[in-house]
Amino acid sequence: ILSGLQQLPSVAWVPAAIIWFGLTPTTIYAVVILGATPSITNGLVNGIDQIPPLYLRASKVLGLRGIENVRRVVLPAALPNYLSGLEQGWAFAWRSLMAAELIAISPALGNGLGQTLETGRQLGDMSLIVTAILMILTTGILVEKLGFAPLRRRVYRNRGLVVA
Repeated sequence: ILSGLQQLPSVAWVPAAIIWFGLTPTTIYAVVILGATPSITNGLVNGIDQIPPLYLRASKVLGLRGIENVRRVVLPAALPNYLSGLEQGWAFAWRSLMAAELIAISPALGNGLGQTLETGRQLGDMSLIVTAILMILTTGILVEKLGFAPLRRRVYRNRGLVVA
C-alpha cells in the first residue's frame, strides 16, 4: 500500500481535499501531508527491514526489550534509511505544496509561490513565472545544502559509513 501511495501524484488529492476542507489552508496542509507521508514511512519501514539480524540478536542477549530495544537499537540502525525517506518526503511535500497552491487558489490562502506562478500565467508575465521558479529552485537547494546534507554527513560519519 505504501509503494502504491508513493506512486500516486499528490495533485490527485487536491480535488478531494477541496471537497473535504473547502478553500482553506487545511486543504494545502492535507495535500502536503498526504504527498509526503508515504515516502517518510517507506524510509522508516525499509530502514527497519534492513537492520542486520546480528544487531537484533545482540540486543536480546544484552537484555534489551520493548521500547528500550527500539530506542537503543532499532531506530539508530534504521536512521540512514529513515533520513533518506525524510529527504524524499521533503521533495514530495515541496512539490505537493506547489501543486496545491496552483490549483486551490483563494484570497483566504494568501499568496504562495504556486499562486505566484498562476498569477504570472494569468498575466502572461514570464518574468514573474521565472522568478517564482528560481525561488522554488533556490529554496529546494538551500534546504538540501543547509539542512539535509550536513545532517546526512553527520549520521553517516557517526555510523562509520563515510571517512571522517
